[in-house]
Amino acid sequence: MTRVKIIGAGLAGSECAFGLARRGHQVDLFEMRPLKSTAAHQTSNLAELVCSNSFRSSNITNAVGLLKAEMAMLDSLVIRCGTEARVPAGDAFAVDRERFSAAVTSAIAAEPNITLRRDEVTSLDRGDYDFLVVATGPLTSQPLFDAISEFLGRDGLYFYDAIAPILAADSLDMSKLYWKSRYGKGSSTDYLNAPMTQVQYEAFVAALLSAEVFAPHDFEKAAHFEGCLPVEEIASRGIETLRFGPMKPVGLEHPVTGERPHAVVQLRKEDLSDDYFNIVGFQTKMRVPEQKRVIQMIPGLENAVFARFGSMHRNTFINGPRHLRPTFQAKTDDRIFFAGQITGVEGYVESSAVGLLVARYIDALSRNAPATPLPYHTALGALGRHVAESNPDRYQPSNVTWALIEDVIGRCRKIEKRDKQVAKALAAIEQKTS
Repeated sequence: MTRVKIIGAGLAGSECAFGLARRGHQVDLFEMRPLKSTAAHQTSNLAELVCSNSFRSSNITNAVGLLKAEMAMLDSLVIRCGTEARVPAGDAFAVDRERFSAAVTSAIAAEPNITLRRDEVTSLDRGDYDFLVVATGPLTSQPLFDAISEFLGRDGLYFYDAIAPILAADSLDMSKLYWKSRYGKGSSTDYLNAPMTQVQYEAFVAALLSAEVFAPHDFEKAAHFEGCLPVEEIASRGIETLRFGPMKPVGLEHPVTGERPHAVVQLRKEDLSDDYFNIVGFQTKMRVPEQKRVIQMIPGLENAVFARFGSMHRNTFINGPRHLRPTFQAKTDDRIFFAGQITGVEGYVESSAVGLLVARYIDALSRNAPATPLPYHTALGALGRHVAESNPDRYQPSNVTWALIEDVIGRCRKIEKRDKQVAKALAAIEQKTS
């Protein structure tokens, strides 16, 4: 019988433990609470939701809706317990927090192949276990954090999560934008540029400074790193500060007129898709409605559709492309897996999905079969692709979005395209369950 040690009984750890136990493997699931708590958790229950009670959209043509549908097809514990604890919230998949975590805790306790151990783990010593899964999330305890950092080496772990918004390419007004890299370096189609006049720039800065921002949680109150300041923090340091930072116009003269704009907002293609653009240097703490209002003031972005809104908060995550395989195994040790938010995925659903996947991969290896990633045109497979194949120099945590999911359909009307992508993804998952 395969023996697996899982550190962390949040959503990813619980999902992974349940999936392995249901396949006949013996699991020791370690959870340090209530022996040692965190600044965010309030109870000793497993899979406690600490930031929101929503698993976001239930619409299957939304990327996270597709992800939940795929997980349900693979008998996800989190989706099953979420469905039992669901409360009315329109299109959103919202749950009663206490009922949800109680349901997960009960399911784990009732599984004979899982032994829940209330103890802190401070090392990555696998001992006599066949596999080790680290699913400790963004609030990993300091001793284990140090052990992971030593295991991964330099450039392994990050402490702060700074995410810029992502926009759909077909929602941009290309007549107001132009392609150019600064000083003509690199490819001529690396960056789109949105030029601003002085009047436009000053109005934009005023809007940034008046925008409502998210108040940080107590455990997130840390000084910002100068290299990843929120755009509104940069603006607060003086009217000209952005023009000498992410909106610097130097080297970005208009390719036709030769004029230098007063300021420029640059957009860069997402690593894994030509259909989406990242706003360079625009990590932000603005609330979602404010992001939309302020960013749509940028010329060419008046009707921008957001594939992902920006965010910034304290986090602990691995530089996945440097250290992890698409199966979430450590590149230096195939018997050590990482699962959940520590891998560089964002959100409850995504974290649970990685736990679900890791259970499948360990089960395959235990039967001397290859750990084969799911197709990248599925939402589940796309998470492994994001973690392992993104640009390591620009790696940031991400929710599942259509920008991450491989496009195997090609150009067609968006509604028709999403329906086809969903059908193809679900067919691929169905094939894995047969």
